[in-house]
Amino acid sequence: MSGHSFAQSSPASAAKGKQFIVDADIPWQDLGGGLKRKIMSYDETMMMVKIEFEKDGIGAMHKHVHTQMSYVESGVFEITIGDKKQLLKAGDGYYIPSNVMHGAVCKEPGVLIDLFTPMREDFVK
Repeated sequence: MSGHSFAQSSPASAAKGKQFIVDADIPWQDLGGGLKRKIMSYDETMMMVKIEFEKDGIGAMHKHVHTQMSYVESGVFEITIGDKKQLLKAGDGYYIPSNVMHGAVCKEPGVLIDLFTPMREDFVK
């Protein structure tokens, strides 16, 4: 083992540079509105985040400079990207270019795996 210490101040900072990601070891962060988030791992160039939605949970319309790809691990989601909407289910995914408005509405409880480049600094502050 190298001299790296992961005894940092927050669960998010503990995820920085994590090479082996064990879901059970990562605490959920309650975002309210039926959403919970886990920051799985990241470095300056990319980040993986897991988001659990209750039925009717909403990922409000927003945009950010980051490029995003997401994988639907479970559930059913109505995804809006720009002016297009699509119903996606487990096994599906989507790509969001930088600065494009997007959002999600959960139709059946489920989980999204989001990948961002560069990493979302706002998620670790």
